[in-house]
Amino acid sequence: MKVQSRALIVFIVLLGWLVPVSSNAANADSSRQELAADTGWKFLLGDPSGAESPSFADASWRTVDLPHDWSIESTPNKDNPSGSGGGYFPGGIGWYRKSFHAPANWKGKRVSVEFDGVYRDATVYLNGHKLGTHPYGYTAFTFELTPELDYSGVNVLAVRVDNSAQPNSRWYSGSGIYRHVRVVVTDPTHVAHWGVFVSTPEATGASAKVSIRTQVANESFRNVTVTVETVLLDKMGNNVGSTHSKLSLEAGKEGEAAQEITVANPALWSPESPTLYRAVSMIRRNGHVIDQVTTPFGIRTLAWSAEKGLLLNGKSIKLTGGSVHHDNGPLGAAAFDRAEERRVELLKAAGMNAVRTAHNPPSSAFLDACDRLGLLVLDEPFDVWEAHKVKFDYGSDFDEWWKKDISSMVLRDRNHPSIVIWGIGNEIPELEVDRGAALGKQLADQVRALDNTRPLTLAFPGTTTKPTAQAVFSQLDITGYNYNILPTYQKDHEQLPTRMMLTTESWPSKAFSLWQVSHDNPYVLGDLTWTAMDYLGESGIGAWQYGTPQQAKMAEGMAEKMGGTAMIDQMFTGMANGKDVMADMAKNTSDPSAKAMMEFFFHPYPWHASACGDLDLTGFRKPQSYYRDIIWNGGDRVYATVRLPEPEGKKIIAIMWATYPTLPSWTWPGQEGKNLEVEVYSGAEKVQLFLNNKLIGEKPTGRNEKFKAVFSVPYAPGTLKAVGLRGDRVVAESILTTTGEATKLRLMAERKVLQADGEDLSFVTVQAVDSNGRPDLHADQEVRFEISGPGTIAAVGNGDGQDPDSYHGDRRKLYHGRALVVIRSSRQTGIIKLIAISSGLSDGALSIDAKASRPQPELQ
Repeated sequence: MKVQSRALIVFIVLLGWLVPVSSNAANADSSRQELAADTGWKFLLGDPSGAESPSFADASWRTVDLPHDWSIESTPNKDNPSGSGGGYFPGGIGWYRKSFHAPANWKGKRVSVEFDGVYRDATVYLNGHKLGTHPYGYTAFTFELTPELDYSGVNVLAVRVDNSAQPNSRWYSGSGIYRHVRVVVTDPTHVAHWGVFVSTPEATGASAKVSIRTQVANESFRNVTVTVETVLLDKMGNNVGSTHSKLSLEAGKEGEAAQEITVANPALWSPESPTLYRAVSMIRRNGHVIDQVTTPFGIRTLAWSAEKGLLLNGKSIKLTGGSVHHDNGPLGAAAFDRAEERRVELLKAAGMNAVRTAHNPPSSAFLDACDRLGLLVLDEPFDVWEAHKVKFDYGSDFDEWWKKDISSMVLRDRNHPSIVIWGIGNEIPELEVDRGAALGKQLADQVRALDNTRPLTLAFPGTTTKPTAQAVFSQLDITGYNYNILPTYQKDHEQLPTRMMLTTESWPSKAFSLWQVSHDNPYVLGDLTWTAMDYLGESGIGAWQYGTPQQAKMAEGMAEKMGGTAMIDQMFTGMANGKDVMADMAKNTSDPSAKAMMEFFFHPYPWHASACGDLDLTGFRKPQSYYRDIIWNGGDRVYATVRLPEPEGKKIIAIMWATYPTLPSWTWPGQEGKNLEVEVYSGAEKVQLFLNNKLIGEKPTGRNEKFKAVFSVPYAPGTLKAVGLRGDRVVAESILTTTGEATKLRLMAERKVLQADGEDLSFVTVQAVDSNGRPDLHADQEVRFEISGPGTIAAVGNGDGQDPDSYHGDRRKLYHGRALVVIRSSRQTGIIKLIAISSGLSDGALSIDAKASRPQPELQ
């Protein structure tokens, strides 16, 4: 029995770490409750008068559970005013209403509602009373409910969301309450909202100093004295240190307790070992716990200098990864926790160690996953300051809201160990004019006032040594280069030897050159490509197309001109001075020849997604992803892929954000006897290429060859094998085999067990395969899906950014032989069965088990 009891105790402690006691849960001593408010909202796309009133009749409205994005429920349309930047998706105005009861035990408490993100222009009401507005779509915000609560009947929380002024974004934004909502109930004396800040100013493998600053709010009508107690727990739930201090608070005031705890033999957080601790903050009054908040954190140190670069735990680290927008492809902007976690998993699996949140704060779920899985983060607040890039963007709100919004980002996110750099903006036109320095200073000062433990940067594509730009960068720690580092880094370093540089955006085709620059220079901190994953909006910027040889030559020349800083400086100066540059560019395409050339850069409808990512819209890796992984991470690996052939008299035009298209396939009917270009990426010393066991050739693949070999191979069906060699020893191989005609569909679920909580997801890959089970990458049939059991199809998709079909349908064409189905659990347990049906192919089927989930406190 003793052994069994000990095992039970270990299991309970472990469970407590996996599902940590946090500020969500009420307990016997603490009066804090955190109630999920995601379910049972009534929704209407429209703007009826009086919808904020509790008596408004909403029975005919649709019931939705959050997170919810109404834009993705529609299809792109070339006439939608969001335009190419917004992926041609609709905006509009929508209303959400949620009814709930306020129990008697809330009396005397403080009750607030917290929104993680609403896009955009949210106006919130309780029982018909306007609580306030929040224009920006990407920052979290809160309103107090206490004064307007009705304890005798039903309360109605109503939210009007206005995303009708278009365009207001340069990428797909989504519309609605697309992140989580919760109601928080506390004692009048409580830990302030985002009031705990944990940092680790000193840390080695032997010892760490943990600094905890706890802000306590006294919203009562009397002076109080409380004890602030902090306990640190390791990943197993063991107490590794504690402290307490007294704090006297006047009525209606806040105070801060500053504490330090030394932790012996800490496990240091890093991408390779992302160990997390928890700080449990308790507020005691007269010996009783009246509030408790749990804060996950990591023990790690940061240091930075041009001489040594970025140091994590005293060791040099280069950032290799990419920028990401906030959407989840077929799911749109809806920030399901599992979808956010999957994105981090995909980036890590692609060999990336860093991500830039372009160009806005991400969801908390995304950052939580970065903490758990070990992905470094550059957290960025917004795309504009005062000057507009599109007509209705954040520039209209900046002067009134910048301080609230950047503070929201820093206060919410500063405890995440994954965040190693703060951004203060992206491609800001004001860096071209004198007023940029004052604006940059106010932003930098505000960030450092809230957190001075991380370096600051700003991403800029113009001349970074121009006096007005340097006036901003001199106030920051790192200069962010968008596309402009290769021709300027040596000159800039000579002029400014203490400047640290980071490629915050880069052309995907420049992966090797940027690795080389970063690898050889400590002051160049890494490369964050544009972009890590395809995303909705900025339609077709990474697409390639066929053209004549003359058009190809013209496009290359135009790309070189557009990629230079002189044109960028001119454009941004115009924006800073109030010029609508994008509108002027649209007018200049009235000339047919000019319009044709512009379409090589900005591809027309039905393109509605970017196509420039290392991963496609559904998360599948493109060949360029394998190349980047080998460049940055080395290893005895080989990857073979085949350049798409060019028709007679045509050239493939792949410029700017595009890479030359390849496909890892050796099935090319109609190309028999014609030479195909085979690219082999390798971290080995050399590679040999065989076709049907006959040696085609051998080539080195070291740094001098950019870790790549290209072979011209007369096509013949069979097996193409690339072999990596170190000396004479075979260390890796990559095999492409000619497939037969597809005969059946195969379904593969990345997770076959879901939590029946209404929000869990499983991403199911659909493939067309031949009789031997080999994927046919050329299959493009439409597939229809049928689902039964306690689940729904949340989305369907493929990697084709110009497929106009609905992401919320029950069918999708295959693209490169595959598609994706996202299954969402309900709140019922049981077996979910998915069947895929396509003419001429045998059906595919699989089952997913929805199991009971751990109950979470919810608003009723």
